[in-house]
Amino acid sequence: VGSPRHAIFVTMSTSFKPAGYNSVSPYFIVPQAQRFIDLMVALFGATELRRFAMPDGSVMHAELMLDDSVIMLGQASEKFPAMPIVMHVYVPDVDAAYAKAIALGCEPMEAPKQREGDPDRRGSFKDYAGNWWSVGAQL
Repeated sequence: VGSPRHAIFVTMSTSFKPAGYNSVSPYFIVPQAQRFIDLMVALFGATELRRFAMPDGSVMHAELMLDDSVIMLGQASEKFPAMPIVMHVYVPDVDAAYAKAIALGCEPMEAPKQREGDPDRRGSFKDYAGNWWSVGAQL
């Protein structure tokens, strides 16, 4: 804080990115990209912002809004192999989100619980593509 570099970031215009987007967005490379989009819509109420298709109609690139955050994704291919990542998402009801994930076919990893000294209740699961999700709510 207070460095010349910091001052640059504070005074920069946000016109370099689309309105409502974060400066940092996770990028998922997944098999069956449409399946991933459908999961995000069903689980988190995601809305699709943009989509670019390959000539065969598969998803080359898509952008989804989850609450106040944008995630990006693309269809895995030989050139861009699937690459699982770990994500944490704050949700209004961690138990309901966890239960919904399991009902949608996600693999349970840890049922929601609160650990000593942690103000959050968290649960975790894996999606069909091997991404590890942690859902939490601050109590």
